[in-house]
Amino acid sequence: MKIVGVKFNGDGRVYYFNPNGLNLKNNITVVVNTDRGLRFGKVVDLKEYNVDNDDFLEVVRIASKKDFQQNLRNIQEEKIALDKCRKLADKYDLNMNIIDASYNFDKSQLVFRFLADERIDFRKLAKDLGSILKTRIELRQIGVRDKAKDIGGIGPCGRILCCSSFLSNFDTVSINMAKNQNIALNPSKINGACGRLLCCLAYEDENYSYYRSLLPKIGSEVIYEGKSYKVLTINVLKMSYVINVDGDLKEIVVDNYERN
Repeated sequence: MKIVGVKFNGDGRVYYFNPNGLNLKNNITVVVNTDRGLRFGKVVDLKEYNVDNDDFLEVVRIASKKDFQQNLRNIQEEKIALDKCRKLADKYDLNMNIIDASYNFDKSQLVFRFLADERIDFRKLAKDLGSILKTRIELRQIGVRDKAKDIGGIGPCGRILCCSSFLSNFDTVSINMAKNQNIALNPSKINGACGRLLCCLAYEDENYSYYRSLLPKIGSEVIYEGKSYKVLTINVLKMSYVINVDGDLKEIVVDNYERN
């Protein structure tokens, strides 16, 4: 079945829709049905997908000139709404960084996204915004990882950020994962564009944990040629460990291991 990928204003993510029988091509602007109502976007991907199209929301229509002009007006009014929201947040001394504002296509809902270090009581703010802007208001707290997902960028590996290209959910990433992989705990090496630990640290953690369990722990005693030696370092990728044999560093490779 065919599906189409669509991007929305200011959003780096691609969302997929049922083309609804329309003859769509890349860079065509469309109006689509979403969980938030109608939205205006641009087709950026066309592909076959091995699922029923009923699993996807539909493209409503190819955007007309009138739709295009309405979207431009929405963008301008989003900027005005964002400015009003920031001023009100300052007025109420709310410790929140308002990131952006986004209308759905018919302006029946306006979503403000913000960053904050703690929970914010924004009920007064939402009430005043609704009164001023005459639409349903939603204030949504996001994390810095969500912001990086939307903006996109290039990771230290030279590839597009995982969060903005294929990750749909953020798994828990811990500093122990970096330790498990013998990665130097240098923030510039283990933190991503968002300033948090790299999501990719979790990708191979299960394998590292398993193969590391087959090696002796650093500082433990092992028997080599009938004598006891202390393990100095281990190398999970090479499945080896190093001991000091009469002043010479000896690398011992673990043989006959197999993944269950």
